[in-house]
Amino acid sequence: MLSDYAAVPTLAVTDLQRARDFYEGVLGYTAEGDVPEGVMYKSGNGSFLVYPSSYAGTNKATAMSLQLSAAAFDAEVEALRAKGISFQVFEMDQLSWDNGVASMPDGSRAAWFSDPDGNILNIEVGA
Repeated sequence: MLSDYAAVPTLAVTDLQRARDFYEGVLGYTAEGDVPEGVMYKSGNGSFLVYPSSYAGTNKATAMSLQLSAAAFDAEVEALRAKGISFQVFEMDQLSWDNGVASMPDGSRAAWFSDPDGNILNIEVGA
């Protein structure tokens, strides 16, 4: 069954070096290695691929979500802000916003931002 295998998010970018500067320099990832398709990054128990594509930035939905602990969430939000990340705000039922951070009725919180190619990334913590 496919559910037995790890899923690997893939993020299309127009400029691989610019993407490396963002994912490594701004977000703090370390490349696991170059692959023929681009660059693999380890993230927690998984990994993700950043690869060049002429379709970069065309996805208007969240491309990758990162699950944080409650203890780490606020510090990560502030660390991203300190590196110049701007958080996105949008209309959605039952969300309340405070300085770019969404709170849900169940107590979970989330923040969305984009990489240089417009891939939408999300950090979130459960209730």
